Amino acid sequence: MNSLFPRCKRWAFALKRDAVTLYLCARHKRTPALARLLAMLVAAYALSPIDLIPDFIPILGFVDDVILIPLGVWLVLRLIPAELIAEQRLRASQLLQRPRSKLAAGIIIAIWLCFGVTLMVCLFQ
Repeated sequence: MNSLFPRCKRWAFALKRDAVTLYLCARHKRTPALARLLAMLVAAYALSPIDLIPDFIPILGFVDDVILIPLGVWLVLRLIPAELIAEQRLRASQLLQRPRSKLAAGIIIAIWLCFGVTLMVCLFQ
C-alpha cells in the first residue's frame, strides 16, 4: 500500500505535465495541424473543470479522468514529433514548478464563498 500512493502521485503529475505539454504543443508552429487540433481539444478537456460525465456519478464519473484523458494524451503525443515533445515537456515541468499565489487562491475562494452565500440567500428568501 505504501508504494501505491507515490506511484499514483507520480503518474498524476506526469499526466498533468503532459496535459500542459499538449497545450504548449498546440500553440507551437512545428506541430502538425491535426495534432494541433486534437492537442487543443484534449488539453482543454483535461484542464477544464467541466467533465463529460460529472464526478458525482458513482464510478462512471471518474472514468473520463482515469481512462479518457490518458488515452487522449497518449494518442495526441503519438502524432507530435518526439523532439518537440521533449522540448515542450521540459518547458511544462518548469511552468508547473513555479510558485503559486496564495493570495490569488484566497481571492478565488472568497469569490466562490460570496457566490454561494448569495445563492443561499436568494433561494431561501
